[in-house]
Amino acid sequence: MKLQRSGRPRGRGLAMLALGFLGGRLLARTGTNGSNGADGTADTTARHSRRIFHNAGEAIIAADDSSRIVLANPAAARMFGVSVQEMEGSPLARFIRAPHAMDAKPLDYFQADGRAGRRGTDYAGTGLRAGDEPFAIEGSIVDTQQNGSTVYTIILRDVSERQRVQRKLARSHDQLRQLSSALQTIREEERTHIARELHDDLGQLLASLRMDLSLLTEACGGTPEALRLIGGMDGNLLTAITSLRRIATNLRPRALDEGGLFFALQGLRDDFVERHGIACDLLADENELRLDDQASTAIFRIVQEALTNIARHAHATRVTMNLYRLNGELLVTIRDDGRGIREADMEKAESLGLVGMRERVWALNGEITISADEAPGTRIDIMLPVKDHTV
Repeated sequence: MKLQRSGRPRGRGLAMLALGFLGGRLLARTGTNGSNGADGTADTTARHSRRIFHNAGEAIIAADDSSRIVLANPAAARMFGVSVQEMEGSPLARFIRAPHAMDAKPLDYFQADGRAGRRGTDYAGTGLRAGDEPFAIEGSIVDTQQNGSTVYTIILRDVSERQRVQRKLARSHDQLRQLSSALQTIREEERTHIARELHDDLGQLLASLRMDLSLLTEACGGTPEALRLIGGMDGNLLTAITSLRRIATNLRPRALDEGGLFFALQGLRDDFVERHGIACDLLADENELRLDDQASTAIFRIVQEALTNIARHAHATRVTMNLYRLNGELLVTIRDDGRGIREADMEKAESLGLVGMRERVWALNGEITISADEAPGTRIDIMLPVKDHTV
């Protein structure tokens, strides 16, 4: 990887000030008069550069072609826990971990770890404090010719604290992901338990009552008033049984446990068409959707949430769902011809449905893309690695 020269005004400005100061010192050592004219403009500029260099908040080091430090400011000395005098004349490798090459140039010190930081000219490295204590640094480097020699000016930043905070945030993010996954698992288990209780206990009880009501009708003979009351009771029981089945199916479709993902998606599609009057095509092969419970449940809930969002917000007239396997991955595409999703819709704090979809996909190490399709409409593309989830 070739190191690019700094093009940023801030880093380059400090570097040029340091080089100007360094040039003045080199001229002084050789006995050359640094003034340009009687007005002493060059001396004034040098003094100004020297003040800025010494008072700069960022650490600045200048090194020669043999990777020896020829100039360091107080900020650099504080960063490494030494004095300016200790730094000047010392090899660069004493303060910055050197690459393996014996004849490494200063540019080489910031190539091994690659790009880092917010600017394109920042490179990662490892600093060494007094006692060889390593810490993370970023450096911007500029090389310039001074009296026929190459001088490298390095602006350093201690990023160890920033990296510590980033690692802490990453750990917190991972813990939140794990918590979200655990909560979804618990929620699914509770849904399954409640659905079975409703279907097996309450459902059977209602069915038994309806059967008893039929026997009562035969036993009572039948006055018109009795038949009217019994008919009304039978209708109420039938409504209760239908509602119970719908609630149990919404909690956990029995087809998901008894028939598999393909038949559960068929039932979901049929219910969506019946309830919302929106045409829906399911393009899938049963054999390609033979997956374990974890993957089947996740995919079913993702599709269910997508259809719910379409029914609530899209104003669509047709939906197409395409699921197929390719090289150990399941590719899911859901498209509608509605108004199309906007970027602002996906960033809303209340868009918990989309957040839940993403979390389920990420829990399976998959990828999800939600975007406006060719106008009008919205397209959801999901890639899930299912090689370890097949049955």
